[in-house]
Amino acid sequence: MPGIEKRLARYPQLYSRVGFVHHYKPLSADEQAFVLARHWPHLGLGNSDDFATTEAIAAIARVTNGNFRLTTRLVDQIERVLEINQLSTVTKEVVEAARENLVIGIM
Repeated sequence: MPGIEKRLARYPQLYSRVGFVHHYKPLSADEQAFVLARHWPHLGLGNSDDFATTEAIAAIARVTNGNFRLTTRLVDQIERVLEINQLSTVTKEVVEAARENLVIGIM
């Protein structure tokens, strides 16, 4: 999480419980595609050549900017949006609806 070191420094009792802080670089496009491919059966994403799927994947990449933790949180939220709305495919609109329900700061 960006800025976690500064936040923890304000609370010494919590800071002493953190063993180490590791800064992960953002996922590359291939790495993010791999992560999303693992979730495809659950998300109902179609063939990667399909326009709607390509558009949804691009929206996920834009929203998460390669952040692995945010990618997994967004995927969970997408699954929730699909279930609540009884949808079977992920579209750009589903990704945007899922993003709006996450607390991820100003985009």
